[in-house]
Amino acid sequence: MLALSVGQIRRRPAAFAGLGAALFLAMATVTLFGSLVAAQATAPEAVARTPVSGPGVMVIAAAFGEIAVLVALFVVVNALGFTVRQQHRDLALLRTVAATPWQVRRVVRAQVLATVLLAAAPACAAGLLAARFFLSALQRRGMAAPGLHVSGSPVPVLVALGVALLVGLAATAVAARRITRPAPAVALTGETGGPRRTGVPRLIAGAAVLAGGVLLLRLAATRPAGELDKAGQASLLGSLVLLVAVALLGPSAAWATAAVLGAPVRALVPRAGWLADANLRGYAARLSSAVVPVALLVGLSGTMLIMTSTAERVARATGAATSVTKASDIWLRQAELGLLVCFAAVSTVNTLVALTADRRREFALLRLVGATRRQLLRMLTAEALLTTAVGVLLGAAVAAAATGAFSRAVRGTVVPVVPGAGCAWVVLGAAVLTVPGIVGTGLWASGGSAVESAGGERG
Repeated sequence: MLALSVGQIRRRPAAFAGLGAALFLAMATVTLFGSLVAAQATAPEAVARTPVSGPGVMVIAAAFGEIAVLVALFVVVNALGFTVRQQHRDLALLRTVAATPWQVRRVVRAQVLATVLLAAAPACAAGLLAARFFLSALQRRGMAAPGLHVSGSPVPVLVALGVALLVGLAATAVAARRITRPAPAVALTGETGGPRRTGVPRLIAGAAVLAGGVLLLRLAATRPAGELDKAGQASLLGSLVLLVAVALLGPSAAWATAAVLGAPVRALVPRAGWLADANLRGYAARLSSAVVPVALLVGLSGTMLIMTSTAERVARATGAATSVTKASDIWLRQAELGLLVCFAAVSTVNTLVALTADRRREFALLRLVGATRRQLLRMLTAEALLTTAVGVLLGAAVAAAATGAFSRAVRGTVVPVVPGAGCAWVVLGAAVLTVPGIVGTGLWASGGSAVESAGGERG
C-alpha cells in the first residue's frame, strides 16, 4: 500500500503539490501562534507581568490565530477533497481488482501521512521563524514585553503535526466515501469532475452551516454600541462560516451563478463561449473547486477592508477609538489580512493549475476533432473569466453580508463604507491569480502530440 501511495504522488505531482502547500501553511500557522502562546505561558513572572499596550500576546495569539488557523484548515480540507477527486478513476480501478474499501481508504490515508511528514519539517521551521519575527514586531510597538522570547519548545510543533494529521485523516474519510461506498463498477463510471448534482447530506450540511453563519451575523448586527470590537470579531467569524457554506454548497451555487453569467459570454464569443460555459456547468464539482479559493480570497479580503473603512469613518465622526481603529491594531489587522491573503492566493494558484493540468486528455481530444490552438486559447480565456466572475460574485456576497451586519451595529444602517480602490485591487488580484493560471497551464497541457495525450493517462 505504501508503494502504491508513493506511486500516485509521483504520477500526480501537481495535485499533491497543492495539498502539500496547504498543509505547509496550516502547520506553519499553528506553530506560529502556538509558539507565541507558549512564549507567554513559560515566561518568567517578572516578564509576564510587564505592562504593555494593547491586549497582550496571549489575547493577540488567541484572537488572530483563531481565524488564521480556521482558514488554514479550510484550505487543507478543500485541497484534500480535490486531490482525492483527481484520483477517482485510479482508486476505482483498485476496487475492480478486488481491493476492499478499507484498503482504498488505507491508500489515501498513507498519501496524506506521507504528504504531512514531507511538509512537517519546513513548515514547523517556517512557523518558528515567523513567530520570532512577529514577536519582534509586537515588541517594537510596545505590545509585548521586551524580555519575552520564543523558546523553541517542541509542544507547538507537535500540536501542529497532530492537528494536520487529524484534519487530514478526518477529511480523507469524507472525501473517499464516494469511491468506497458504491459498487466497484459504479465507482468506475463516476466522473473525476464530480457529480452533476450535490448530494442530499452535503446540501443539509451546507444549509446548517449557512444558518449558523446567518445567526453569527445576526448576533454581530445586534451588538450594542459599546461592543463594536466584538461585533467586528463576530462579523469576521461569520464571513468564514459563510465561506464554509459556500464550499459545501459550491457545486450548486457555482452552477447557478455560471448559468446566469454564461449567457452574455455565449453572446459575445459564440463558439468558445458556448464550449467554456458547457465545460463549467457540466463539471459542477470541478467548477466549485476552482471558484471556492477565489471566493475565499475576495470574501475575507473584502470583509476586512470594508470593516476597517467603516469603523474608521465612525471613529472620525464620533471621536471614539476602538481596537478596530487604533494604529497598533490596524497594523495587526493588516498583518492578519496579509496572512489570510497568502493562504487564499496559494490555494487559488495550486487548485487552478492542478485542475487545468489534469485536463490534458480533454484538450487532446478537442485537437483531434479539429480545434486549433487559437480556439483552445479562446475557450480557456472564456473559462478563466467566467471562473473569476463566479468566485468574485460569491466572495462579494459573503463580504456584503458580513460587513452589512457590522455596519448595522456601528452606524445603524446595513450600508457599509466601501473603499472603492481597495476592493478594486482585490478583484484585480483575483483576476491576476486566476486568468494566467488557467490559460498558461491550459496552453502547456495542450502541447505535445494530441494522439499520445488522448491515449494516455490524465495528469
